[in-house]
Amino acid sequence: MNHDLHPQVFEGLERLCAGPSGNGILAAPAFPGIERIEAQFSGNAFEPHRHDTYALGVTLKGGQTFRYRGERRFSLPGQVIVLHPDEEHDGGAATEDGLQYRMLYLEPSLLLECLEADGAGLPFVDEPVIGDPSLASVLLAALGELDRELDELFVDDFVMRVTGSLSRHARLPRRPLGGVAWRQARAARDYLEAHATRAVRSGELETVTGLDRFALSRHFRAAFATSPHRYLLMRRLQQARAMIGTGEGISDVAAATGFADQSHLNRHFKKAYGMTPGQWAALRRGFPQGRSGGR
Repeated sequence: MNHDLHPQVFEGLERLCAGPSGNGILAAPAFPGIERIEAQFSGNAFEPHRHDTYALGVTLKGGQTFRYRGERRFSLPGQVIVLHPDEEHDGGAATEDGLQYRMLYLEPSLLLECLEADGAGLPFVDEPVIGDPSLASVLLAALGELDRELDELFVDDFVMRVTGSLSRHARLPRRPLGGVAWRQARAARDYLEAHATRAVRSGELETVTGLDRFALSRHFRAAFATSPHRYLLMRRLQQARAMIGTGEGISDVAAATGFADQSHLNRHFKKAYGMTPGQWAALRRGFPQGRSGGR
């Protein structure tokens, strides 16, 4: 079986080569709410972990396998992967030939803002591997040139098209969202982002939003598909990952991003990304640097 993506899909898609080890991760310049990577691996790459974002990607070369919602899944070149926020999964190459893929991490709030006019919640696509050339083309439009920043107008159209595709693939009708306190939820999100490197107390968010902590938790989860606590933790880890990508020492990164020590950072980093900070740093070195920004 040919494990390469059809050449037509690569039109306008700059190819990047991994380092001597054959394993590596290239991170593109980030856009608010969107992160993009290219990864190349052999063997088991990621241990079980979960994101607070959607993970949407296209397998480029080889076979990809991962365990998701109690089943072992497989993706071949050209197929689309859709992983929902806070769903645990692992990942690796399905064959000895290794794999190469590109992935986009999308904050649920971007989708919900697009769906808000319909009063609908996030569509749930229960099949994580989809054969949909149209959706693959939409994703590759954002994943084609990883050394370039995304344009705001492009992102507006991209989010609209992704939202429509995911809604189309959802087997069940979209859950009515009801009344979400968007202003308060966004105020809490902005406050958490501004104070990501320190502990934020419930009383602070109550003061900022005017909601009690339990009501805020409900509205925050409806808006962003995760809890305020996990959102804050993931923003710390995001900052830590970016600093590690620039070559800063892991112990210094842990102190700068609000973790008690390096082991505290290691533990949470592995739960979020399926590898240790040291492994992440090594994989970032596997791709030539200077061709894209950190994420």
